[in-house]
Order: sequence, then C-alpha cells, then structure tokens
Amino acid sequence: MLTGLGLAELARRLRAAFTEGATAVELEVPDPDAVDAGGATAAGPVAGRWRGWFDLAEALGCRLEAPRPLGGGRAALRLVPLPPEADWHGGAATAGAGDAGGSERYADPEGFGAVRKLDHPGFLLPLLEALERVRPPDGGRVLVLGCHRGDEVAAFGLLDRPPVGLDVVGVDHAESPLAEAARRFPTARFLRRDVADLPSELGRFDLVVAIAVLQSPAVDDRALLRRLVQAHLTPAAALLLGLPNGRFRGHEPVWGARTRNYREPDLSLVVRDLAAYRRYLHQHGFRAHVGGRYDLLLSAWRGARPG
Repeated sequence: MLTGLGLAELARRLRAAFTEGATAVELEVPDPDAVDAGGATAAGPVAGRWRGWFDLAEALGCRLEAPRPLGGGRAALRLVPLPPEADWHGGAATAGAGDAGGSERYADPEGFGAVRKLDHPGFLLPLLEALERVRPPDGGRVLVLGCHRGDEVAAFGLLDRPPVGLDVVGVDHAESPLAEAARRFPTARFLRRDVADLPSELGRFDLVVAIAVLQSPAVDDRALLRRLVQAHLTPAAALLLGLPNGRFRGHEPVWGARTRNYREPDLSLVVRDLAAYRRYLHQHGFRAHVGGRYDLLLSAWRGARPG
C-alpha cells in the first residue's frame, strides 16, 4: 500500500512500479467527495477533488478506472498503464500529405480510422471556439486541408447559428477517408491530392482550415503557408491552423506531441512553429489567437469577424 506519501514520492513510486512491469496499481486514498461542513476536500497527497487524480494518471501514462467508495472517508482507485503509442504516429505521412501507402494507414478501421475526435471534449470544444473566431460568412468558400473523413466539415454544423450555404472544398491524400467524407457531405467537393501541390484553379477562400497538416515531414510548412496567404485567401479571409499537441495511446489521447526521433514531447518545437506562423501572419495584416489542448489552434483573421 502506497499510503502516507507526499505527491512527489507517490509519483516516483508509481512510475517505478510501472517501469518494473506492474499491470495495475490499486490505492486506498482519502475520498475527495468526503467534504466537511466547510466545503474542504479531504486531506491527501493529491490536491483538489478527482481532477487531481486524473491529472496524476495522465502524467504517468495511465488510465484512472472508476473509483470505489469504501466508506469512512476512504476510496479505492486503480491505475492501469495505457498501451504503447499508437502505430499510426510512425512513418512520414499524415492525412493530407505523403505517399499513398503511408497516408492510407489513417483509414485503418482498427486504428486511426476508428478515432472520433468530435466525440472528445478535448478536441471538439476548443475547435468550436476557434471556428467561432474565424466564422466564414453565409455562402462563403471554405478550404479544408487534410480533411480525412470530414470531421472539420461536420464541426461547422455544431456551431451556434451554423453558417449556411457554404461552398466547401476538402483536400486529402488518402482515398478511403475521402470517399467517406464525400458520402457524409454530398454537397461539398473533395479532391485527392497532396496539399503541397494545390491547383491554382482552386481559387480563393473566405476560410482555410488545416489541422495537423503543416507539421507533416512531407510538407514544407512555411512554403505552404505563404502559398495559402498569397494565392488562396480573399482580402478579408481567415485561417485556422492546428498543430498536434497530443498523441494517441491506443485510442486514448494524451497531452504532448512527440516529434519523430524524440524520446519525449518537446513543447519548444511547437512554440517555435507557432511563433513563426504568427509572425508571418501579423506581417500580412492578420490578428491572431492561440488556444486548444490536444491540437494547438492558431486562429488568424483580417477585418471584422461576425459574431
């Protein structure tokens, strides 16, 4: 029993247990729901209510299973290690870029194809907030790069007062997700091609959305951003760029993107790219805002935005 330990020592002991191969650790802890009349949480190594234990589990790469009240102000909880990092994070391609064989890994119904980001609050709610900032006008043109199965297209319909009459064009390199997107959104147009080779006849758009596209090793992110601004945006257009700040272990997202060949997440790499994109957009008259969680979302717009 790991009782009577401070938070730092508890975390060290748990990490050591999982490193040595433990498949689960059970703890008996002060029940965070055992609140005295003054509203104070029961004392223990983790501050706050259950949020603190969820944070500890995430930091250790674990799942916190449903706690079990024991009575007497105590509760039992169980930490289970998450599976290894999902294999679709390997390789050089992402949805919307790279070789056909590599990008088709994102269509695997047992892998990334089973992920439903719009069902996860850590993806959906920040995305909706960002889309409100860059909301396209009714009847506007929207370009979605790396559109995969069309989740970003679906997100427009989840906004408060969804924009109507949008002319949506989606671009992706993976054939199977594109076919699914076309079935889901028959009024939109979907193109199978590399985002680094956009046809000039696409024209200009009121909004360009590119989530988890620019960081692909197969994409020259600075060149793609310049091309979007110079060739595919109307004068009062907006951009929504998403940089991965998470990864999947099994089908569960965990915070912190890990660049290939790095043993652990390095936030400085994301900050560097965000700063470069923001600086370039400011030079071209855009206002910008950065938010998000598992995807860091850079919203940028010129002129007044509705709402």
